[in-house]
Amino acid sequence: MTFELKHPLTLFILKAAGLYFIWFVAYELYLHPEGTIDHFMIESLITQGSWLLDFLGFKGIQDHTLEGSMRTLGIDGTFGVWIGDPCDGIELFALFIGFLLAFPTNYKNLWWFLPLGVIAIHLLNLLRVVGLSILQYYKPELLEFNHTYTFTILVYGFVMFLWYIWASRFSGGKEILKNAAHA
Repeated sequence: MTFELKHPLTLFILKAAGLYFIWFVAYELYLHPEGTIDHFMIESLITQGSWLLDFLGFKGIQDHTLEGSMRTLGIDGTFGVWIGDPCDGIELFALFIGFLLAFPTNYKNLWWFLPLGVIAIHLLNLLRVVGLSILQYYKPELLEFNHTYTFTILVYGFVMFLWYIWASRFSGGKEILKNAAHA
């Protein structure tokens, strides 16, 4: 087996690694320490989550700002669930966007699929934090397991499902790969 730089799989891996490196450096050295994007996403989850809990008939807790940008969302009578930087969905957005950009594509569908995918991931993350708040209210002993396993599997599974939809239906990658093989 020979290593071929123009092979589509090699290009995908190199692009994905390069995009991940760029994201990691940008996030860890600037975006995360600066905090604005994390703060915005956490505030948006708190605001939208509080509205959704209210809509579902629950009385929300008074919000407590914890250290850093960590905040709580919950139902009156509980301590709430903590929402911090790792929970705000930004890493999921970066993972999703990186895959779309690294995958062979003709870019004609990228302009609408990428923002809709990010919005869908955000909405699922919103349902996750609201679901965890409701779970804490009714079955607090199940909170840690579901936070660590159930919702993690659901959210990453959803991101993989979006990748599959992109790769199989909208990317145009099959034609690009076919043309590359015949070139």
